[in-house]
Amino acid sequence: MYVADTIAAIATPPGCGGIGIVRISGPQAEQIGTSIFLGKSGGGFDSHRLYYGHFIDPADASMIDEGMAVLMRAPRSYTREDVLELHSHGGYLVVRRVLHACVVAGARLADPGEFTRRAFLNGRIDLCQAESVLDLINSRTDAALSLAQRQREGLLGRELEVVRRLTAEALAIVEAHIDFPDEEIDSASLMLVTERITSARQLLVRLVDSFRLGKVLREGVSVVLAGKPNAGKSSLLNALACEERAIVSAIPGTTRDMIEEIVTIEGLPVRIVDAAGIRRHFADEIEQEGIRRTLGMLAEADLVLFLADGSHPLDADDLEILSALAGKPFVTVITKSDLPQLLDRSALPVCLAQVSVSSRSGFGLDELRSALYSYFMQDAPQLSDDLVAISNTRHRDVLTRTLSALDLYSMHGEQCFSPDLLAIDLRESLSALGELTGETTPEAVLDLIFSTFCIGK
Repeated sequence: MYVADTIAAIATPPGCGGIGIVRISGPQAEQIGTSIFLGKSGGGFDSHRLYYGHFIDPADASMIDEGMAVLMRAPRSYTREDVLELHSHGGYLVVRRVLHACVVAGARLADPGEFTRRAFLNGRIDLCQAESVLDLINSRTDAALSLAQRQREGLLGRELEVVRRLTAEALAIVEAHIDFPDEEIDSASLMLVTERITSARQLLVRLVDSFRLGKVLREGVSVVLAGKPNAGKSSLLNALACEERAIVSAIPGTTRDMIEEIVTIEGLPVRIVDAAGIRRHFADEIEQEGIRRTLGMLAEADLVLFLADGSHPLDADDLEILSALAGKPFVTVITKSDLPQLLDRSALPVCLAQVSVSSRSGFGLDELRSALYSYFMQDAPQLSDDLVAISNTRHRDVLTRTLSALDLYSMHGEQCFSPDLLAIDLRESLSALGELTGETTPEAVLDLIFSTFCIGK
């Protein structure tokens, strides 16, 4: 339940830095500001103007730090409440002392995501925009950032509004016939309803189908390097990451645990995992545990790169790895192409693609990157400024329920159900759609969504 009290939190990451920001929102924001901030020019605050002065501890009037303060009066603020931001030096202790002074002056500590939740509850943003704030913060690639920005700007909300309007218009026509249960809906009205439901359904199908692309751009994909010891896994990881991320050694079994690196391939975030080399005769219990974890990662990976040493024939260790990959999509990477080749390529099983590389010279790396991008993005629409794609599992599930309700309406319409029963299906569709934008979202779902935000946002 929304309570119009005054909240405060540190809005910058913990630790040392040039600036630390404490954010305050609520009816007492300005009063708290005048209690703990003494501006050099004296007096109160003009809205949206930055002031220089000193932060004072209201308990004993001692000076905490010098800095800046800005008051943003409602409704021209992030939360549509009075918002005060206090900019001090970024030391761990000094920022906490400024926050403590705010609490002493009358604020309470904010819950995770409470500032954004107030922005939603006060009508500044819809729920889709609120959720996109977290995606924006967590973006790791330009494509993911662009997708989150489009949702934050309300592009998804506008598409959902079109679906809502079309469905509501169809419902209005159906409800107009409820008072006359003995009369069937006339053909002209029925055609209008069908046109609106068809248009709404097309938009929903496109949004649901966009989930695969959106999820990939938002979360990235995981690619596991699988091969026997000394097949060149660590060298390939370093080459793809363009840095010495993993230890490269001629000693077999050097990699005992998972080493991960995120690389970007044409906007696609790819999490490359260099796992322990797999061989039948391991050196010790630590290597055995590393092999066990590698086999577990193979089952969870979005794609596996099977690394075969081109300078040696296939052996029993290679065949054991290939047996673990049975039924799993994988790309064969023939490593060490700069050395004399002894590998019989005809003995390799059929796979998604086969690429020869040299991590030392860089040969074949672009071809490998292209193969990875093609596998994950082959059916994806062209990335553009006006592309709207959903990336949130909750959004996909709710849109699927919305679509199912419309399909149920179409089926019941073909079976000549009465208008009052047909209206139930359309109302169910609108109710599900409202869970996305926030009109009908249960309180427990809101609690869950905003609990994933950091404190101060």
